[in-house]
Amino acid sequence: MAERIIITGGSGRLGRSVVAGFAATEHEIISIDRELPEHPVEGADHRAVDLLDAEATAALFAEISPTAVISLAAIAVPFAAPEDVILTTNAAIAQNVTAAAVGSGATTVVIASSPSIMGYGSPAGWVPPRLPLDEDVPPQPWHAYGLSKHVAEQVAAMFAQQTDAVKFMSFRPCYVIAPEEWEGAPTQQGHTLRERLDDPALSAVAMFNYVDARDVTDFLLAALEHSDAVENGSAFFVGAADALARRPLAELIPEHFPDLAHLAGDLTGDATAFSIEKARRVLGWEPKRSWRTELAH
Repeated sequence: MAERIIITGGSGRLGRSVVAGFAATEHEIISIDRELPEHPVEGADHRAVDLLDAEATAALFAEISPTAVISLAAIAVPFAAPEDVILTTNAAIAQNVTAAAVGSGATTVVIASSPSIMGYGSPAGWVPPRLPLDEDVPPQPWHAYGLSKHVAEQVAAMFAQQTDAVKFMSFRPCYVIAPEEWEGAPTQQGHTLRERLDDPALSAVAMFNYVDARDVTDFLLAALEHSDAVENGSAFFVGAADALARRPLAELIPEHFPDLAHLAGDLTGDATAFSIEKARRVLGWEPKRSWRTELAH
């Protein structure tokens, strides 16, 4: 059934692919960002609003009257702004968008989180209870970006405690690869994908995780289609089926994270450090793209 869907952050790295993918479906798509895009996606309605303005956000959502909201808008990179700005900005956007979604009558709200909430890379040391990480491993964020995304998940969970008329969920997209990055465009950290594969230290920062933006789009479509199967307030890891590494993580993790050597023994072959089994089981979603098939040769 066709829905009217708001996608916030539609002009961002992930947002562009999500808006394009959704615009190719039967759904009516309204992409919202701070400014109108220079190259709007055909088939989507583009609107501009400051999502930090709760009143303006609520008014625009009420005008649109969406059936579903996908919240991607945020400062998207750790340390890209002062810590207090990242925390207050991302937490406020999550609150304002979710409140506006509920107030405007949406029945499904999906909020973008991040795997970085787990705490890997902590200067004080980090040893999770197990690898691969799954949704039952407690987050231990160590920077404002990770904390802000953990707060966003808690916003979804909080609203789930307020009403059972709306389905809330959050998702943790791994290191997002936009389609043009397979052709050699720089990734979020400024390196090319080939450079990240050739030098494992570049991918170790993200625990060798990644996901194609189009697979995230497929996940979001599955989340909307199968929302009845989701426990309200749930979170999902969303990643590729393999690691962004030429060698098994059973070898690489002990080299780059010595404290985790005792946890890495089962990460043989192309196994990842992040489990996507929950998304597979609950939503029937399966990532279709891998660096092994998508990387331009």
